[in-house]
Parts: sequence; C-alpha cells; structure tokens
Amino acid sequence: VQLQASGGGLVQAGGSLRLSCAASETTFSFNRMAWFRQAPGKEREFVATWNAGTIYYADSVTGRFIISRDNAKTRVYLQMNSLKPEDTAVYYCAAGRNRVNSRSARSVHAYDFWGQGTLVTVSS
Repeated sequence: VQLQASGGGLVQAGGSLRLSCAASETTFSFNRMAWFRQAPGKEREFVATWNAGTIYYADSVTGRFIISRDNAKTRVYLQMNSLKPEDTAVYYCAAGRNRVNSRSARSVHAYDFWGQGTLVTVSS
C-alpha cells in the first residue's frame, strides 16, 4: 500500500490550503484514514480521521478543517481554513485496516500505512 500526500505550501495566517492523499487502492479497503501532523521538536499529533464512517477532529482544528473523500474513493482530502501559525507542521496521511474504537483512532499506533508527509507553513 502506498499513500502519497501533497498540497502543502506557504500560506499567510487566515488563509486556506487543501491537502490530498492518494492511495494505491480504494479507500474503502481501509477501516479508517486520517491526517496527523508533526511540528519541529514535537511529537506527531492527531488532526482528523474518518473511522468506520464517523469523522473525528482534534479540538485544535474543529470548525476549521474538514476531512473528506473523493467519489472515486482513492483520495482523502484535508481542507484547512483559517490557518494559524501554530498549524505549521509536516502533515501525514495514514490508513488502517482493523477496527478500533474512536479513542484508539486518534493514536498513531492505530495506523498501518503512512504517506511521506507534506509541509505546511503558516506565516503570521
């Protein structure tokens, strides 16, 4: 399985970006797909997940970010609005096959496959 993340870049605070994650197989073959991020010097943290048909967001991005899939079911997107400097990080898409509860779906350990990451930089 290959995941390819793209769409990162430099944006001013208050701006928007849309990240894309292309999967080498249909996203329906995964029980969940998610976005995580890792800022310099920090641990990788949960951003959003589509877990068995239910969507969850980190509190820090709720109301600003939206996770979605395309109709062909081979891509997952992360629409990021009202970006803040603290959103600056490398963003990773991830996928997992086995069923987990909503709490576990927020953990990096619940994902079997990872993309290479795409850098998002938000200037103040």
